[in-house]
Amino acid sequence: MTDQDRLSALVAVWWEAIDSFTHLLEHVEGDEWAAPTDLPGWDVHAVAAHTAHLEALLAGRPHDDVEVVDAPHARGTMGQFTEQGVLARRGESADQLITEIRESATARHTQLLADPPSDPGAPAPGVFGAIGWTTGLLLRNRPLDVWMHEQDVRRALGRPGNLDSAPARHTTDYLMESWPFVVAKRAGAPAGSVVRLEVEGHEPATAVVGEDGRGRRGTSDDGEPTATLAMDRETFVLLAGGRRASATDAVRVSGDTGLAAQVLSVMGVTP
Repeated sequence: MTDQDRLSALVAVWWEAIDSFTHLLEHVEGDEWAAPTDLPGWDVHAVAAHTAHLEALLAGRPHDDVEVVDAPHARGTMGQFTEQGVLARRGESADQLITEIRESATARHTQLLADPPSDPGAPAPGVFGAIGWTTGLLLRNRPLDVWMHEQDVRRALGRPGNLDSAPARHTTDYLMESWPFVVAKRAGAPAGSVVRLEVEGHEPATAVVGEDGRGRRGTSDDGEPTATLAMDRETFVLLAGGRRASATDAVRVSGDTGLAAQVLSVMGVTP
């Protein structure tokens, strides 16, 4: 598979995520738009507004430079930036948000089909390139972001679903790539630790901590795991996405339970 083929596949996964998310939003009614999500400070309307903001930027539209006040959840430069897009759309109706997402995504999708990206290392367009993102990173991140926010809305409204789609599998595989970093750097597992992650529907991932404290992907030559953590896809996404710490109750642990608890406490790798 060529780089262009791989990037085109990512575009297709993002497009599927957009379609699923907007169809879900069409069925959100009245007060449901004010339902709080797992994201501090954001209700369903804010999640939709955030998605509309980023898709608009990708379509070439200007950023909404508004003042952010009384938003302790908007941490750092990126937090302030994303909050601006949400605040700028606070007064927009549900139909306006859905329309903006669809129109912006359609414009971007048309561009990508007409001129398919072929270099994953090329700078991403607009503000994304300005913060150092490559085209490959952007195209990997967009389906993750859109699908994760669809799940945020589904949980807020008690409407589970779309857990076995291409965006769901992409997001889970992507987050699992961080396993060595989580085990070695975030959890500070001791040298020699071998920690196995089993997520239903995915190839297991094993992290091995070297004498230098760095983590690497394990192989069959690394011996039996020091600890194994097994869970379903939704549980993993809740933990790796930093959504619900209580999801640890659904994790099946074997081996060194203390080390497993240490890893579980720092699994969140998305802002």
